[in-house]
Amino acid sequence: MNIIEQRLLRGRNLYSHHPCLLTVVDTGELKDARTDALPGFNDRLLELLPSLYDHRCSVGKYAGFVQTLRSGTNLAHVVEHVTLALQCLAGTTVNTGRTHEAGDGRYRVVCAYELEQVVSEAFDAAVALVTALARGETFALADTVAALRETAEDHAIGTSTGAIVGAAKARGIPVLRLTETANLFLLGWGARQKRLQATITADTGHIAVGIASDKQLTKTLLRDAGVPVPEGVTVRTLEQAQRAARRLDCTVTVKPLDGNHGRGVTTRCNTPDEVALAFERARQHGRTIIVERFVTGQDYRVLVADGRVAAAALRRPPAVTGDGVSTVRQLVELENLNPARGEGHANILTKIPLDGHADTVLAEQGFTADSVPAAGIRVQLRGNANLSTGGTAEDVTDLLPPQTRALCVRAAQKIGLDVAGLDIVCADIARPLEEQGGAIIEVNAAPGIRMHQYPSAGTPRNAGEAIVDGMFGDGDGRIPVIAVTGTNGKTTTTLMLEHSIRQAGHRTGCTTTEGVFIDGTCIRKGDCAGYWSARSVLTAPDVDFAVLETARGGILKRGLAFDRCDVAVVLNVSQDHLGMDGVNTLEDLARVKAVVAKAASRAVVLNAQDASCVAMADALEKRVERLYFSCDPDNPVLLRHLESGGRAAYLQDGALILADGTRRHRILWAEEMPSALDGCARHNIANALAAGAAMLAAGLQIAQIADGLASFVSDNVRNPLRGNVYDVRGVKVVVDYAHNPAAYAALGDTARGMSARRTVAVVTAPGDRRDEDLERIGETCGEAFDEVIVYESPDEHRGRRPGERAALMAAGAIRASTRVHLELASGAALRLALTRCQPGDVMLFATGTSVAELVEALRDFDPASAESIALAAAGG
Repeated sequence: MNIIEQRLLRGRNLYSHHPCLLTVVDTGELKDARTDALPGFNDRLLELLPSLYDHRCSVGKYAGFVQTLRSGTNLAHVVEHVTLALQCLAGTTVNTGRTHEAGDGRYRVVCAYELEQVVSEAFDAAVALVTALARGETFALADTVAALRETAEDHAIGTSTGAIVGAAKARGIPVLRLTETANLFLLGWGARQKRLQATITADTGHIAVGIASDKQLTKTLLRDAGVPVPEGVTVRTLEQAQRAARRLDCTVTVKPLDGNHGRGVTTRCNTPDEVALAFERARQHGRTIIVERFVTGQDYRVLVADGRVAAAALRRPPAVTGDGVSTVRQLVELENLNPARGEGHANILTKIPLDGHADTVLAEQGFTADSVPAAGIRVQLRGNANLSTGGTAEDVTDLLPPQTRALCVRAAQKIGLDVAGLDIVCADIARPLEEQGGAIIEVNAAPGIRMHQYPSAGTPRNAGEAIVDGMFGDGDGRIPVIAVTGTNGKTTTTLMLEHSIRQAGHRTGCTTTEGVFIDGTCIRKGDCAGYWSARSVLTAPDVDFAVLETARGGILKRGLAFDRCDVAVVLNVSQDHLGMDGVNTLEDLARVKAVVAKAASRAVVLNAQDASCVAMADALEKRVERLYFSCDPDNPVLLRHLESGGRAAYLQDGALILADGTRRHRILWAEEMPSALDGCARHNIANALAAGAAMLAAGLQIAQIADGLASFVSDNVRNPLRGNVYDVRGVKVVVDYAHNPAAYAALGDTARGMSARRTVAVVTAPGDRRDEDLERIGETCGEAFDEVIVYESPDEHRGRRPGERAALMAAGAIRASTRVHLELASGAALRLALTRCQPGDVMLFATGTSVAELVEALRDFDPASAESIALAAAGG
């Protein structure tokens, strides 16, 4: 089996609301193989992966996939299920997949994923596994799973960060991971976004983090705020450390000034030798060392977030209990097999280290790592209770008295932290600190919260939610998003919306096939109607309203960049791009466009005159409002919708009407819109109706909608190649990027409306269309225009021989018209067309490149017109 093509569908897509890997597989020599006809295949597969019994498959019950295996299925389908099973074994739980036949032994296999790196490796392994079993060979599953688990661990989200991310998702806040391995995330969109790294938020000040990293400075500020802290000093040499311990004249703690996670901390130092050993350990983690009074009591951690105490936990040092048989080393190894323990912060608990610190603590108790403790004897392995060194936690949030809560909040505010972990040592957290000699010994700027989310005992606290509350309040971090899709009119409608919404006072972000625009300024040119361009707008911090053209190709290649939009607009569905990416029929294409409609959370705007659009309404959630638009005021779908009190936009007696419940608003006359070309361009009137309905659904005022549509100009500067009109010796030349039958038909109607005289079209189409589609385009042009000249753009062959697509289009045109010419070069075709025109005629020039082709064709033929068009196209 061979992988022909592979795509990561990172957002909502044709197959699922969740990220998926799409792979086109060629089964090659195994294309005729069926699982029921391969001796021993099913048994060997199920022996290797017994978890496949849990796969329900299309049968919809336990062992459904096993039933499918035994009744017989293709091997690509098996690869799908093995990929899902391998991901689960790696620790990333997924359960969604499907397999579609693509013809000639090829299949489109879709598998959900949590981590991109894991699913890619898992799919390759699944192909290798299934191929090996089909050939009767063995497969080293253990090595494969080990490698997948290592990949999953390398890219896993830390437990604390994961808790915050999970709380954000539960709130409906968009989440985007900014790096493959680090815990750096973007929460929210546009101007409402916030960044998060570990538990440090965008509101965490750099100066505050620096203060918290300096333990001595932290204590000084806390003491100024009346917060109890242990006495101590900073030192740089061993002699200074021992002198400081003598002056304090008490048991001391020795730790690095700027350490974290309990690294280099030694407690209960009483003798010069103990101080010396502690000093050397601390020096491994910093040059400046703190020697301070050891505070007697238990170790507590209090989390302050959103200006309040969110959680508190009693932390216990790591320990094992003797059984009278095992050594301390063996007991630790056994405890570290606990599934809840992992390396670093990747799991709920951390594995217990046996190192120099452990040796010292063991020696204080009369043990070594090879001692055999008596049954029931508890052996402590650390002087501190940090979870990062193997400790455990018990929730005590409800025990904190009001005085201690206020003290903790004051401490966090004094340091300047929005999220803080305060380490408190006292005998009993239920009593005020002052009356028992307790103290805050440290303030942490990036506190771990897994002890609160997953305590070993007590009530779990949603610390992640508390941090999210502090970041977003009651908000969801979203900006308004309108997504526009359809076969024709997407770019014009998107730009109409962007112009109107920006004119209404919003900072807009916009993606189109012409580029990416931020507040009206183009920041990237090109075809930008896909995933990455939309993401660039949604992650822009200076955008508070996004309008996203969402094209077929982008949906199929990467999925949507948004999990949901406020308003979706589906302009129309007509034949284009068929035969590509598994989209072969109009119904297939409608399903692709419906991905956008189904993503709407507030409203969907649909074309009442398009049957495919109307059919989408039934698939929408009931809570989502349907708005229709129509150039025909007597359209039955529109009338039924209006009778039921629905909102809509329609054309009546030359006026654009917005129906808002029982009220009807005439927003402007069609001929008042520059883009409507004196009311002749009905396709742009339809686009304006769709835009008006979308803005109505998004909450804009009627006056704002009217002003925006009345002032939008569709010229080469603002909307290139979309109905741009120039004058050449009295001939109106319309330059447009038409490339399918519906677009050419609409432009034919526009041309006839602009002139009572003849219409001439210079036409082409991309070479990746099917033969029958090219012929249909030609036939449509023959029907729509009085005379047709077919040419080819060299950049649009797309695998066809020069002259091939033009010949197909001409053959179609001849079926409808006798005035058809074939002139392959665009310049020659344009000059021929102009010689066939008289003043008052309308000529269409369909181009997928730029108006420069028209200028170049006219340079020698009509220099004055060439200069005039070049100046107008540049905005002069």
